[in-house]
Amino acid sequence: MNPPNLPFRIGLGIDIHPFVPGGPLWLGCTRIDHDHHLAGHSDGDAVAHAIGDALLSAAGMGDLGTFLPDTDPTLRGISGENVLKRVAAGLAWRGAAVINIDCSVVCESPALAPYLPRMIQATAAALGIDPSRVSIKPRHAEGLGFVGRSEGVAAQAVALVGLPA
Repeated sequence: MNPPNLPFRIGLGIDIHPFVPGGPLWLGCTRIDHDHHLAGHSDGDAVAHAIGDALLSAAGMGDLGTFLPDTDPTLRGISGENVLKRVAAGLAWRGAAVINIDCSVVCESPALAPYLPRMIQATAAALGIDPSRVSIKPRHAEGLGFVGRSEGVAAQAVALVGLPA
């Protein structure tokens, strides 16, 4: 038996990038002073990527790698802000609305607490939603694995999206 067509869906997104020498670091559409940045086809904004992936999943629109493939040379160096703007446009086309987002970002350094208000504001602005709908919180890996050795950043996000009936 198929479940009834419900107006809400939840999506999960995960993104991981390694550090490479040279800054700046971008997380949550925010420039963070650091002596390393995240490697990737884009600016490596693991927070924006995890959130974008969660939103696309919740809206039934696949994943970020399909929506914005790294094989597209026009997307080389795309910012996390522009990733989220494109995801927001895709959701609007689908008739989907962001209810809320919760993201945990795992890194040993830099300390993210001073940047959190700006990360939340910038992420919300890129998505065109109120900042009260966005939660971003830092976590430490307690010295475990590549993140615990300060070799990179991991982010995990969950999103609740309203869909047209």
